[in-house]
Amino acid sequence: MVYVTRGLVETLLRMASDAEPDSVTISLAVTKASDLPDVDLPPETPVFTDFYLPSAGSSVNAVFGMDLGTPAGQTHGRFISHPTGRMGVDVTDDLHEVIFVAIPPWEEDCFRAFDRSDREQTVEILDVEPRNGIRPNYSR
Repeated sequence: MVYVTRGLVETLLRMASDAEPDSVTISLAVTKASDLPDVDLPPETPVFTDFYLPSAGSSVNAVFGMDLGTPAGQTHGRFISHPTGRMGVDVTDDLHEVIFVAIPPWEEDCFRAFDRSDREQTVEILDVEPRNGIRPNYSR
């Protein structure tokens, strides 16, 4: 089971829609369930709550080929949009432990999660927002 906040799903779908006909790839981070209000999950359960803007650090990346916009080792998932309509992981996609994929028409039922081997994972969307002032705990 993969857990993600509704706010994150809505934001990712909006970003994918705005980027169409281009695809987007966005690094995602988790927060422990114990750091979220009113979540009935084991305390150590990772919940996808945050993303790193794909354009952060893009100038350095363009010149030196280094992604400085995403802290190394601090993301546990990736969101990839497939404007062509393929629901699944492509061989050209940047892989992570969890890969969220969305396709047009960019609605919640067009949003799924997969593992590196393109096996679909069960997703539960939580109606919860991270507490103000609490930064995600990126360690597992």
